[in-house]
Amino acid sequence: MLSVDALREFGADVDTALARCLNKEDFYLKLVKMGISDERYEKLGTALEEDNLDEAFEICHALKGVIGNLALEPLYKVLSEMTELLRSRTKTDYTPLYNQIKEMHKKLVDLASE
Repeated sequence: MLSVDALREFGADVDTALARCLNKEDFYLKLVKMGISDERYEKLGTALEEDNLDEAFEICHALKGVIGNLALEPLYKVLSEMTELLRSRTKTDYTPLYNQIKEMHKKLVDLASE
C-alpha cells in the first residue's frame, strides 16, 4: 500500500516532499500516484529504441523534474544520470539505466496498487 512509510523504505525524502505539500500527506500521496502513472516512462523507452536522443532527453528531463519534486530520490538519481548523458547526446547503450528506471518505477507502481 502506498504510504509515507513505504515511500521512506523506498528511499524517498518524504519530509522534504511533505514540506512542499504543506505537510498534507494525502495530497502528497495523490501527487506520487499521478507522477508514477505518467505515460512518458514507456515513451522514453521508445525514444531510446529509435535512437531519438533529442526526444529521449526531453522526456527524461521532464520525468526528472516530476520525480525530483516528489523527492523520490532513488529514481531521481538514475533519471538525473540519464538526463545528463542525453543532454550531451552521448552515444551509449542506455539499456542498463533504462532498466533501472523501469525497475524502480515498477516498485512504485506496485506500492500504489497494493
